[in-house]
Amino acid sequence: MKELISTPELCEDCSKCERYCPQNAIRVINGVPVFCLHCSPDRAPCLTVCPEDAIEEIDGAIIIDEEVCIGCGLCRDSCPIGAIHINEAGIAKKCNLCIDREKPICVLTCPTEALKMDSAEVLAEKREKIAKELEKIKMIMKY
Repeated sequence: MKELISTPELCEDCSKCERYCPQNAIRVINGVPVFCLHCSPDRAPCLTVCPEDAIEEIDGAIIIDEEVCIGCGLCRDSCPIGAIHINEAGIAKKCNLCIDREKPICVLTCPTEALKMDSAEVLAEKREKIAKELEKIKMIMKY
């Protein structure tokens, strides 16, 4: 399952993720990348409100089927973080986690790794940091 994790304290506000997103679906606001959270299907307001069933969950990503979307804007209006917009062609657009790629483009272009592909990667880094801190404490305690 794909997911996108943000670590705002690493963000340098360079906006590369914003510029290179093929969906034009990520914004950097005061150094915080803002994007679709890909809510679980039973709690995704955009999915439940769509009158045409143009929104579905695929491998953990909430995806808009542009062929089915009628551009009514109900999904945009129901999104609690404003992650959906209607493009100039009248079609709803949002992050699709670059479902057709191995890694999302925003992750590949982020120079500071403020965006990661999944929580397992983030958790592994935190475990490693904690282990190093524990080793330091053990060394201090020996003396």
